[in-house]
Amino acid sequence: MRIAVPLAHAHRLLNHGPTTLVSTAHAGRRNVMAAAWVMPLDFEPAKFAAVIAADTFTRELLVASGECVLHAPTTDQVDLTYALGTHGGRDGDKFERFQVASEAASLVQAPLVRGCAAWLECRRVPEPAIEARHDLFVLECVAAWADGALWADGDWRFVDGGPRTIHHRKGGLFFATGSSLAARR
Repeated sequence: MRIAVPLAHAHRLLNHGPTTLVSTAHAGRRNVMAAAWVMPLDFEPAKFAAVIAADTFTRELLVASGECVLHAPTTDQVDLTYALGTHGGRDGDKFERFQVASEAASLVQAPLVRGCAAWLECRRVPEPAIEARHDLFVLECVAAWADGALWADGDWRFVDGGPRTIHHRKGGLFFATGSSLAARR
């Protein structure tokens, strides 16, 4: 079950550096891609930075619509994440091609990919110079959600043998988020 996360805590959903999916939609077309370089940028308002290459269909739709959804896929979605990251979206709908289950977002037009650990509905903060020079987009989070089975009291609750978020290493190799360690205080 998807539960709301206060925007002041939205950074915690991606602070641990998982691979993300980025969905976009505009003028009846939609796309979703995998992105390894997404990170929290600011607390209030909650902002994220995402590198989205100039030649991607996702970027075209993001610039046109000004909206996207960032997702934290789980270990159950590693094959899907790899497929979405290695195939372009200009020649057909990747949601249909890879049978990606989705549903409507609450505040943006981009769809939510079902089965993820987290969903962050975002609006683009135009920064044309850094977008052109570094492919870097600033995104303001307007709604944040987490899987209630994995998130409680403002923190991840990954259990042994259960789904975890994933991190891309290279060429289709990923690792799962590990166990939590507490520093001595």
